[in-house]
Amino acid sequence: MTSLVITVTETLRYRGAIGQWSWVLHRLSGLGVVLFLVLHVVDTSWAVFWPELYEEAIATYQSPLFTIGEFGLVAAVVYHAINGLRIVFFDYKPHLWRYQARAAKVVAVVTLIILAPVFLLMFGHVLDFYNSAPQVLPLTEVLRAQLVFLPGFIAAIVAALILSGLHGLISGGDGATGAVDPQGSRSERFWWSFMRVSSLLILPLVFGHLAVMHVLQGVFDITAQGHDVVGTGLINESGTAVEFVARRWNLLVGGVAVWRVYDFALLALVVAHGFNGLRYVLTDYTSHSPFLRRASVYLCMLGALTLLVLGVGALLGTIDETAVEMGVEAMERLHAGS
Repeated sequence: MTSLVITVTETLRYRGAIGQWSWVLHRLSGLGVVLFLVLHVVDTSWAVFWPELYEEAIATYQSPLFTIGEFGLVAAVVYHAINGLRIVFFDYKPHLWRYQARAAKVVAVVTLIILAPVFLLMFGHVLDFYNSAPQVLPLTEVLRAQLVFLPGFIAAIVAALILSGLHGLISGGDGATGAVDPQGSRSERFWWSFMRVSSLLILPLVFGHLAVMHVLQGVFDITAQGHDVVGTGLINESGTAVEFVARRWNLLVGGVAVWRVYDFALLALVVAHGFNGLRYVLTDYTSHSPFLRRASVYLCMLGALTLLVLGVGALLGTIDETAVEMGVEAMERLHAGS
């Protein structure tokens, strides 16, 4: 949150040209996507590990607050992806850098061209849902539901600070170390290349996910009883989010659980790309303190490792009829209390 505030305040103070605004929008959109990634991977894992809590999470996503946030998320993903292509192009074609301002304007136009029909289709899902007079969780309940993530964030920060302190004690303090470590340079060159290659690999996966889960079938359809489960040809008979996930992940094509494979590839690439990008942001603002800089690195490592363990564990898990029944009971309790 501190890095977000600093990015905004320093940008408003600096008031740079379009290059500065492209930089800050890329950074802010990336931070927003990483925040959603954390919430999304954790709560999706609940479909396997804690079905009742997953139903509550989807109910919060169907609230007006998260409906607005969904539009912001899609805008952030689209802009970040298109602007990322601009960055990759000029990194490998530096002699064309004089055209970067013009390219930034093209990115903005392309983003708007993509978002116009996407938002129109998404708004159609919103209208259909709210015209059906749904039972929506009150704002207080929606905000309360997010508190479950707070202990995890605090624990990760505390753990990162402790690890940074131990690292400093073992390595002999926070003073300058002298010459630059060639191994570190090789590592940074690897991550520089990874960010550019992974962005190209992620693009079709992320856009495919957005098209399937936010455009062709909105978040409201996840709990629509008797509704098709997009990409499977199957029906969500119970109308629970748990069964929706089970139908997708259990679909076999040629003996392969295609949606599990798809989601695994998406998880691995986005987590590595997103948290390395977060590392860049956090270390930018902690360069004055070796202790905080190390803590930022450890925080990103812990976050990425946690999400990968949860995500892979869920993808390898099983959602049986008992889990679906637990989801039905959770939905009934939610509706009874709303």
